[in-house]
Amino acid sequence: MSRKLKVYQTSQGFYDLAIAAPSMKAALEAWGANSNLFHQGVAQESKDDDVIVAAMKKPGVVLQRPVGSNKPFKEHSELPTAASFATIARHTKATPVQKSPTAQKLDKRASEKAAAAYEKERKRQEKQRLKEEAAEAKERGRREAAVSKAVADLREAKAKHDEVVQTIEGEREELDKQAHAEEKRWDAERERLELAVKKARE
Repeated sequence: MSRKLKVYQTSQGFYDLAIAAPSMKAALEAWGANSNLFHQGVAQESKDDDVIVAAMKKPGVVLQRPVGSNKPFKEHSELPTAASFATIARHTKATPVQKSPTAQKLDKRASEKAAAAYEKERKRQEKQRLKEEAAEAKERGRREAAVSKAVADLREAKAKHDEVVQTIEGEREELDKQAHAEEKRWDAERERLELAVKKARE
């Protein structure tokens, strides 16, 4: 059974954030917070009628507005103006207030509908995350296969090169032997012919 949703608010960077979620933990996860903003006093359950209505229309979706402003929350907000920064200090600490009449009037049916929508959005985001992870894994596999092929091609080319060099070295060694033998033969023949020339001159 879907849990009843509540609307939570905080501020991060240039934006005020709001989300309809079943728990503070779920809100922190959606905001990508690495610490408990509620314990630090920079996040709280919203009591603002307009914020509650906007968040309940898109449960599980992080809505934003320029920090320090009173503009409506939406999925993609413009950056804050210089004037809105002047009111940031009033948004840095949670201020407990009484629950508004609008929040009290959210009937059980509407709450269950919002909770179901939240669960649907959570599943959609999870499906999208898995799809992106699968695409990343496929791309990583393609790169690894390309690297493996390139390495294999390099090794094959190196082996062929080594084989050619070995053949050349063998032929060079044989040519060196032939050259050495030819030098010895020529030395002997040269000595014999020079001796013949010497005797002919006597």
